[in-house]
Amino acid sequence: MRQRGRHRRRARGRALRAALAGAGLALTAAATLISTSQATVTDDPGALEPLAASARLDGLRLTEQPVPERSLDRLAAAMGRPVDAGTVLAGADRTLRDADGCTADEKKALPVEPAATRAYCWNAADSATREWRPESVTTSGDAADDGLWGGHRVILSGWTRHGDGAGRDLARVAFVNADDPDRLAYTWALLVVPVDGGRDYRGLASHVSGMVWYGDKLLVTASGGERDALYVYDLRRVQRATVAGDAVGRVPGGWSAHGYRWVLPAVASYRPAQGSCTPAQESAAATGSEDAAESADFASASGTNAAPCPNSLSLDRSSAPGSLVAGEAAPRGSERPTRLWRYSFSADPARAGLLAADSAGTVNAQEAYETKVDGVRGVLSRRTGPYGRTSWYLSRAAGPDSAHGTLWRQDLRGAGTTECGSSYDTHRCWGDGTGSLSYWPQTDEVWSLSGRTLFAVPRPSVERALR
Repeated sequence: MRQRGRHRRRARGRALRAALAGAGLALTAAATLISTSQATVTDDPGALEPLAASARLDGLRLTEQPVPERSLDRLAAAMGRPVDAGTVLAGADRTLRDADGCTADEKKALPVEPAATRAYCWNAADSATREWRPESVTTSGDAADDGLWGGHRVILSGWTRHGDGAGRDLARVAFVNADDPDRLAYTWALLVVPVDGGRDYRGLASHVSGMVWYGDKLLVTASGGERDALYVYDLRRVQRATVAGDAVGRVPGGWSAHGYRWVLPAVASYRPAQGSCTPAQESAAATGSEDAAESADFASASGTNAAPCPNSLSLDRSSAPGSLVAGEAAPRGSERPTRLWRYSFSADPARAGLLAADSAGTVNAQEAYETKVDGVRGVLSRRTGPYGRTSWYLSRAAGPDSAHGTLWRQDLRGAGTTECGSSYDTHRCWGDGTGSLSYWPQTDEVWSLSGRTLFAVPRPSVERALR
C-alpha cells in the first residue's frame, strides 16, 4: 500500500508539472500581459562594465562584526537549549497550496516565458495579509553539495513586515519542508538581534529582499533601518519562544516573538567599512507603504562610491570557493547604473558559512560591475565550465502599469532577454520581479517569488528563452 501511494503521488506530481509547463499557466499569465501596453520599452543595456579600479573595489569592503559568544550563551541559558533547523521543520504546521489551489489573481503574475513548471501559494491567512510580503528565497541546494539539509529538501523564504506608523519593521523566515513536491509544509521563525549582552533581543528591522543559505549559516540583507549591510544567522541556534503575544523580546513570564514559536538570533553582521546603510532609507521605510518600502530597498544606490548596501543576494557555486553574489539596484528611471559584485566565502572549516576576511575582519570584493538595468530585485551569477565565461542574470521589477517584470542575461560581450506577447514592451515576460533569484543545482531549477506565489523554472528553459 505504501509503495502504491508513492506511485500515485509521483504520477500526480508528473501530471502537475506537465500541466504547469503547458498552456495553462502560460495562457493565464499571457492574458494579464495585455494590460502592459502602457509600459515603457526597455532599451538593450549592452555589456557589463567592469569596475576594475582599486578605489572602486575598496569602496565595497565590509567589516565583520561577530556577536560575542558569551552573549549568545547567555541568551541560550535564559531561553533554553538551542535546536536546529530540522526540529523547526518537524513542527511545520501550515501547507502551501499547489498551482491548482492558487487563485487566478495569485497566478496572473507568474512568468510568461519561460513558463513555471512548479508553482505554490501560501496558506490562505498568509496570502491574505498585507502586513507582510514575501521578498526572498534560498534552498538547501545553496546550503549543501547534495542539495539536502539533514536528509531533507528545504526552501527558506524571507518575508518583511513594514512599519505600521510606529516604524517597527520585522523580518521572518518560512521554513518549508519540500520533500514531497505534492505537499509543501512550512512554519515561521522570527529574525532577531541579541541586545544588552544577550539578556534580551529585538526584531530585525530589515527588508529581507535577499538571502543566501550556505552551510549552517543564513545571510540576509539589512536594507531597512539597520546600519549594517548583512546579518548572519546560525541554523543550529534556533530558540523557542515561550510566551504568545505581539511583543518581541523578554516579557513577564518568558520570551515573545510576535506570536511565532521560533526565534533565530543573529550571530554576526557585516557593516560597510566606509559609510552606513541607514541614513538614506529611514524616511522612506517609516511610512510603511509598499511603494515607500520599495523606495527604501533602492535608496542606498547613490553612485559608484556609495557604501555597499545590497538589496539582492544569491550563491554562486560555480566559483571556487563558493561566492556571495550581491546587487544594489538603482531606482527605475534614475538613469544611474546598478552595481553587481561578489565576495568569496571562507575556506576555513572553523568559519564555515562566513565570508573570507583578513585578521582585522575586513572582507574584500573579488570583482564588481555596473549595468544599465535599473530596478533590479534579483541577481544570479553562473559560470559555464571551469574556463567558460560568467553570465549574470538580473530580474527587473514590473512597472506601475504592468504585472510582469523582465529577466536579463548579461556578460562582458552583451545582453539578452526574453520576448513574448504583443504589447509595446515585449520583454516583460518574467514574474513581477519583486522576488530574489536562487539556483538549485541538483534539480537544475531557478526559484523565485512573484507576488504571493513561489515558483520554479528549469534552467535550460531560461537559457533557451534568453535571446
